[in-house]
Amino acid sequence: MMKILNDEQEVRRAEAIAALQQRIRSCRLCQEHGYIRQAHPIVSGRATDRILVIGQAPGHRSIAKDLPFSGPGGRILQKWLEQAGFPPGYLHEHTYLSSLTHCDPGRNPRGNGDRRPSPQEVALCRPFLEAELQLLRPKVVLLVGTMAIEAFFGKVRLEDIIGTFKERDEMLLLPLPHPSGVSRWLNDAEHMELLRKALEILAEWRITYGL
Repeated sequence: MMKILNDEQEVRRAEAIAALQQRIRSCRLCQEHGYIRQAHPIVSGRATDRILVIGQAPGHRSIAKDLPFSGPGGRILQKWLEQAGFPPGYLHEHTYLSSLTHCDPGRNPRGNGDRRPSPQEVALCRPFLEAELQLLRPKVVLLVGTMAIEAFFGKVRLEDIIGTFKERDEMLLLPLPHPSGVSRWLNDAEHMELLRKALEILAEWRITYGL
């Protein structure tokens, strides 16, 4: 009887996540408010995923492929996962991929990378992210980049937070630097050591929790 109830709960949860993803893809709020020219929200993941990846926002390559983390940053993040013992392809096949905003904010006016979404854009999209957290209940949440980290940790220095984690509502929150060629943070050997510590933590969780 207990297994039947659990199976029914999992089916309902999967249906709820699918419905939420459809609402996300149908959202046009940032376009209607004039923050972006053309809304194209993307999201990827399954109800069975136990790792939730939260980034800043999808870039133009991800929008073109309709798949988060499709650009160089996604390839680097996959390599980091492999350093923690996860198999090739794990990022897109077994993690739920989300972000503070689900649309591409566009290019940075200064020409160096993507524009950071405004606080107003993040606020419009935050209910979707909170719903994803509530429905998915992941064991591990990877906060990728300064914006994603500060959305959960408050104002921090990467040097003080990378290589540490927090537990919140039975979820393990692990900050990671942004895996972008635009970011120069990882050019420092001491910063690379902090990243190594973070990946060691993730490797331990992979074994402990069977991720």
